[in-house]
Amino acid sequence: MTTIATPGRPVPLRRTADATSASGPGADPAALSPTPLLDDITLPADLRGLDETRLPALADELRREMIDAVSITGGHLGSGLGVVELTVALHYVFDTPRDRLIWDVGHQAYPHKILTGRRDRIRTLRQGGGLSGFTKRSESPYDPFGTAHSSTSISAGLGMAVARDLDGGDGNVIAVIGDGAMSAGMAYEAMNNAGAMDKRLIVILNDNDMSIAPPVGALSSYLARKISGRTYMTIRRRGKRLTARLPGRIDRHVTRLMEHLRGYLTGGTLFEELGFYYVGPIDGHSFEDLLPVLRNVRDAPEGPILVHVVTRKGNGYAPAESATDKCHGVSKFDVVTGKQAKAVAKAPAYTKVFGESLVAEARKDDRIVAVTAAMPSGTGVDLFQKAFPDRAFDVGIAEQHAVTFAAGLATEGYRPFCAIYSTFLQRAYDQVVHDVALQSLPVRFAIDRAGLVGADGATHAGAFDLAYLGCLPNMVVMAAADEAELVHMVATAAAIDDRPSAFRYPRGEGIGVTLPEAGVPLEIGRGRIVREGSQVALLSLGTRLGEALTAADRLAGYGLSTTVADARFAKPLDRDLIRQLARNHEVLVTIEEGAVGGFGSHVLQALSDDGFLDKGLRVRTMTLPDLFIDQDSPKAMYARAGLDADGIVARVLTALGQQMEAGGADAAVGHAGTVRI
Repeated sequence: MTTIATPGRPVPLRRTADATSASGPGADPAALSPTPLLDDITLPADLRGLDETRLPALADELRREMIDAVSITGGHLGSGLGVVELTVALHYVFDTPRDRLIWDVGHQAYPHKILTGRRDRIRTLRQGGGLSGFTKRSESPYDPFGTAHSSTSISAGLGMAVARDLDGGDGNVIAVIGDGAMSAGMAYEAMNNAGAMDKRLIVILNDNDMSIAPPVGALSSYLARKISGRTYMTIRRRGKRLTARLPGRIDRHVTRLMEHLRGYLTGGTLFEELGFYYVGPIDGHSFEDLLPVLRNVRDAPEGPILVHVVTRKGNGYAPAESATDKCHGVSKFDVVTGKQAKAVAKAPAYTKVFGESLVAEARKDDRIVAVTAAMPSGTGVDLFQKAFPDRAFDVGIAEQHAVTFAAGLATEGYRPFCAIYSTFLQRAYDQVVHDVALQSLPVRFAIDRAGLVGADGATHAGAFDLAYLGCLPNMVVMAAADEAELVHMVATAAAIDDRPSAFRYPRGEGIGVTLPEAGVPLEIGRGRIVREGSQVALLSLGTRLGEALTAADRLAGYGLSTTVADARFAKPLDRDLIRQLARNHEVLVTIEEGAVGGFGSHVLQALSDDGFLDKGLRVRTMTLPDLFIDQDSPKAMYARAGLDADGIVARVLTALGQQMEAGGADAAVGHAGTVRI
């Protein structure tokens, strides 16, 4: 097969008009391209022109294309492979984008992106300037709703359905929810509301781990086709009108009896009780099952419908099918073997350091328990789970429940560590405030993925936790400067028994410092001086400390003597340290990997309270810029945010009225709050 070179690996040569003519009359198109059907599809309208007998072959081509693309970019593999046939069937049956198709969770949507005009950019997936790893409204009219956090599709879809009816429209709204997203309470809240409103809405439940579905076979597929058909639904509707003439009590009993009988035959009683008409389960890899059912529900005249589709995560690719996690998230890999190309780690990942530190603390205290929300391996709780299976709790995609569940444990004298990504903890903020902080319960929040997260982009960046936790009374908030500090902060949190606490740490590897044999609790609200100077003070919170030290070295070249301090605590602040830096330096710069309103704002408040705002000190706060930063390499993202050494040097020199040499950090665009005193 002819190939052309692209960065990373060879890619099959796509068929072109020139290539076809050069091959002579009668040439087999498949010999020119491994994807002859897919090559003729730019948008779903092209797909709908195919004879449906060609759809299985198209699905095979689409699966190969997705595997090849993700082998180059890395990303979510198993989920997309599981919905290839479903994706083709949905775009074949429905008139997208007029019909609204919402993918929940968005990382299922790689095949959808290929079929909706983005195939030519699919090898830029999750790269700087490339396609997002999730659905994104600004990227395509075929993405009517951005879904990177799970369990939002039914709520959004119901809103679209109501808007359609208010406008007098007649389009369909289809929400595809799966990959565990039905474990979240928000999905059921939306279904309860949709069922009560009786709006025409189609929900496709992609059940890809057999956690809900009974066995799928010929009988269930037959029943699904029949009960979703116009004849059955017409009889059902007329039956409802007939029984409605009976006394209310009899009407309710007859209706419930018929629905329960159907529930016993097909399953789905829960969804029926929520007001949805249940169809399924059906085989999500069979066009013979998918197409007639989707046509039936498309043409259904009224009410919300749930179609239960059973798929296999990783389907059609042996390495993904055999993987224990069905290749949920992968780095670049070899297509033939499935072997992932992972760089040799120079230092342990922060997540692993947390997990091992928590295990060490738990060996000393049997009251320590761990709670996570569907992310045991992502947070390091899987290590704790192996050591203490009876003391580890994965509550599913249910962050609100996780926080209040941990609060309940704390009331009974246990010491819960609630490990949740920063971006997902946002979903439980009311519980953090009302159920934990207000009651001063000692829940310990281990906040992974704090700050920028590279390829996952803005939707998964931990930008806001310092701001949304720092404003809560009696909360202890820490940020680890390196992996050794993280070990000590785990020990510190374990020792705090009178109030809630949180410690944040980034995605990825540490910097390679020597780890302590055991964590030692830090003095609450005390920072440390890392390097002494006399003119410039850099007060860093978290892992930007290394860049602050590099910046101090460069500032020495400008004749500037620089103190570098590690705040350790965003709350309570080390006011003595802040006063010392303010009294003894011309410039004070705070540095944090968080949004405006966090650590730097609290430092400015402290300086104001202590009367330092009229004493000649130049103060600058360096934060993440006041915008959402799209995916890129971490290095590029930090440069754009102005939070690398160049950005720090530029901020100091600007504060002193000096210029940086050409090619330096003048291009840094990070947000700078400025107070000149």
